[in-house]
Amino acid sequence: MKKALFSKNVACLMAFILIILSIMPCMTGCKKNQDLEKITLNEVAHSIFYAPQYVAFELGYFQNEGLDVKLVTGFGADKTMTAVLSGEADIGFMGSEASIYVYNEGAEDYVVNFAQLTQRAGNFLVARDADKDFKWEDIKGKTILGGRAGGMPQMVLEYILKNNNIDPKKDVTIVQNIDFGHTAEAFISGQGDYTVEFEPSATAIEKQKEGNVVASLGVDSGYVPYTAYSAKGSYIKKHPETIQKFTNAIQAGLDYVNTHTPEEIADVIAPQFPETAKDDLIAIVTRYAEQDTWKDNAVFEEKSFTLLESILKEAGQLKEEVPYKDLVNNKFSNKAAEQ
Repeated sequence: MKKALFSKNVACLMAFILIILSIMPCMTGCKKNQDLEKITLNEVAHSIFYAPQYVAFELGYFQNEGLDVKLVTGFGADKTMTAVLSGEADIGFMGSEASIYVYNEGAEDYVVNFAQLTQRAGNFLVARDADKDFKWEDIKGKTILGGRAGGMPQMVLEYILKNNNIDPKKDVTIVQNIDFGHTAEAFISGQGDYTVEFEPSATAIEKQKEGNVVASLGVDSGYVPYTAYSAKGSYIKKHPETIQKFTNAIQAGLDYVNTHTPEEIADVIAPQFPETAKDDLIAIVTRYAEQDTWKDNAVFEEKSFTLLESILKEAGQLKEEVPYKDLVNNKFSNKAAEQ
């Protein structure tokens, strides 16, 4: 009887231990998540163009820095900037031209850029008909599905046209009333002779045999500070450690894409793009890597800022230059690069 009772007690004890062991990982995970600082990042678009950022998410670089980053897609720099200014987002990821606009509008608590991710435009010119010997002069007299006036995609397009002696207002017709992200659909439906597309839209058009990539705006425009991370000056002043941790994670993402193959990068970021076939993902990452899209470090250099202002002037979007020192803070990116 005593032996049976002892065996029963041992069985109960073992069952209790197994239960405790099974819930310990959950308890540890819950505590770990509670210890992470929660912040919201609003990105201008969700694109493979921003691969280093998604590497930081998928490989846990933000968590390693003690951050729990909520990612929200704004679908346009204007919307992303609104989210940052309203406090809906702590950090914005967008074209840094938006910070210049806000500064020139007289905002007291304006937005400051603290880390740059991409150094080339990430969109491509897609033609309805294949043209292996495409030259920009071929576009004269044609219709292009472009972007929003004052936005980087549109301004870079106009910058390239002017550099090729093409007047954006006289020599071509640029359609600018189609919402961001819907131009590919409009092109496939029959609108325009050319369209300017980010990935994966450019590849999707090619796969459907509705058009072909004939030029890279990133290559033809040269090195441009296309997208950067920014936050309100007051937020940076109040949360310098948070900004540093965030920048460290982004630098780690940059380090990864600059030291790994497109296949390896595609493997890591695949969960971010479940609708994109693996072969397409590899092809797109390869396309971006070969044109030197991503920076080696997150430092936003003054010469890049000067070029950006030149593009804004050319597009008629900037009358008064903005001081570089007011809109760029490299303290965090320099420290991240040193580490």
